[in-house]
Amino acid sequence: QLVESGGGLAQPGGSLRLSCAASGFNLGYYAVTWIRQAPGKEREGVACISGSGAKTGIIDLVKGRFTISRDNTENTVYLQINNLELGDTGLYHCAADGSTTAKEFCVTSAQYPFHYWGQGVQVTVSS
Repeated sequence: QLVESGGGLAQPGGSLRLSCAASGFNLGYYAVTWIRQAPGKEREGVACISGSGAKTGIIDLVKGRFTISRDNTENTVYLQINNLELGDTGLYHCAADGSTTAKEFCVTSAQYPFHYWGQGVQVTVSS
């Protein structure tokens, strides 16, 4: 399973680091995507990282503020969010793709058929 943590209430301009920890399988064989769902909006993939960590993808909307990384020794993927904006509010999920290309590639699409999904962690940005 995947378990997200690190969310909470933060002020605009602040930072949060979200974690996605895997248990029961080796996350290093999986590409991971962070997907958020803002109130009243569809799910949106925001960042991805390949299983090896060599390939990352960040959507233009959050580029420069979001950073994705992973520590395969800890079986965990991270999403660093800096300079938080009100529009970052939402439920953040991580999802893992175990396809044959997952070691070297990743996708930011929220519609991809991921093998695992986490329950999500709430991020609320408010002044």
